[in-house]
Amino acid sequence: MTEIKKRKSRAIPKENHKKPGPAPVVFSDDQIAELQTLAAVLNKEQLADYFGVSHVTLKAIEDRQPDVSFAYKKGKAKAIANIAGNLISKASSGNIPAQIFYLKTQAGWKETVRTENETLEVKTFGDMYNDNKT
Repeated sequence: MTEIKKRKSRAIPKENHKKPGPAPVVFSDDQIAELQTLAAVLNKEQLADYFGVSHVTLKAIEDRQPDVSFAYKKGKAKAIANIAGNLISKASSGNIPAQIFYLKTQAGWKETVRTENETLEVKTFGDMYNDNKT
């Protein structure tokens, strides 16, 4: 029986083989404040484009800097609260479309359409043929 010799690996161990990459992007306090303001009108992919990073990089920034994620959520929440306040104000002042929209989204109102079924007499081909002979 022949013995199989194990070859020594020529691969460099991972801990000794680190590729130098770009330094991680870190948002300044001013950028975080700007992100919070823009969160009202832009989604995360658009924010990444605005700041010149990929959406993956923006996610990594949020993971490293919880303040960035918090600023995004706070900016969205402020915008929603502002619009909701305006909607309630309009609805309260008698704006019917605003009232309907509010009740549909907040009170579960739905529009239903009632249809009545009409029964029609259907003749067979034979009945139609016989009617034409008479």
